[in-house]
Amino acid sequence: MGLLELLLLGIGLSMDAFAVSICKGIETKKAGFKQVMICGVWFGFFQGLMPFIGYILGSRIAFIINRIAPWLAFALLSIIGINMIREAVSSGEDEAKSGFSVKVMFILAIATSIDALAVGITFVAVPVSLVDASAFINTVIGCLIIMVTTLVFSCIGVKIGNVFGTRFKSGAEVAGGIILIVIGLKILLEHFGVL
Repeated sequence: MGLLELLLLGIGLSMDAFAVSICKGIETKKAGFKQVMICGVWFGFFQGLMPFIGYILGSRIAFIINRIAPWLAFALLSIIGINMIREAVSSGEDEAKSGFSVKVMFILAIATSIDALAVGITFVAVPVSLVDASAFINTVIGCLIIMVTTLVFSCIGVKIGNVFGTRFKSGAEVAGGIILIVIGLKILLEHFGVL
């Protein structure tokens, strides 16, 4: 697998994180540098870490990952999406917002990157070939490319969501919650070969 394939793979893998970053931007009153980087770093780090873990685990437990990952991603994204919708339609103030807490960002980062475990497993069958070095070094470089790609897309997503969300606050939050649920459903349907 060469550089072009890795860049395309990184863009493809970052799309879920990009959509969730838009949702985080929607629920944020003002997305400054800190909020943008929180999303970028969390999503980028996990999107790069998961293929590396998948590569290390190799094909020994691929069947378990392929069975559990879609269900886990669906459950986590649905719970967060439903909570986002509930908060948008409740009459309470915004003080209960989950925002960018470590717990919320960790769950979102895992949920959006869990499918990348399987990508790491494919690195065993289709080795990354970027530099004249071992397969391990090439895989690490490939994971870093995926990480940086996701970081960039996530940062952009937060800003896009924030611009949209500040104009249409509660409707945008409901839409963001629905998007999270749809992403989870898409992952599950892809697992069953429907999409």
